[in-house]
Amino acid sequence: MTERPLSPHLQIYRPQWTSVLSILHRTTGVALSLGTILIVVWAQALAGGAEAYASMRAFMGHPVMILLLVAWTLALFYHLCNGIRHLLWDTGMLFDLGAARTSGIVVVVAALVLTAVVWGGLV
Repeated sequence: MTERPLSPHLQIYRPQWTSVLSILHRTTGVALSLGTILIVVWAQALAGGAEAYASMRAFMGHPVMILLLVAWTLALFYHLCNGIRHLLWDTGMLFDLGAARTSGIVVVVAALVLTAVVWGGLV
């Protein structure tokens, strides 16, 4: 039996906008799962008393952690907006190439704007 290449072959395949957004949707889902662990640790610190909460607050205030929280927020909004886009696809809408590309751009812009609104108001 001869081995045939995968279709489309990964060495010659040029990623398309929708495939990149699909991969990003899956990646943000994993990131949200991991970030949720941090939220649980924060809730445990809150329940653990003032000293535990102060330690967690100091940890979360580190610039690297703030950057990770901003990235987590961006992942949250991207995943939410792209999930809504997928729900629209489930109704049969936005399937033609132009609409799919435009809706993908709207998802990315909306996620960036929503993240900026949240962090612009909190920092």
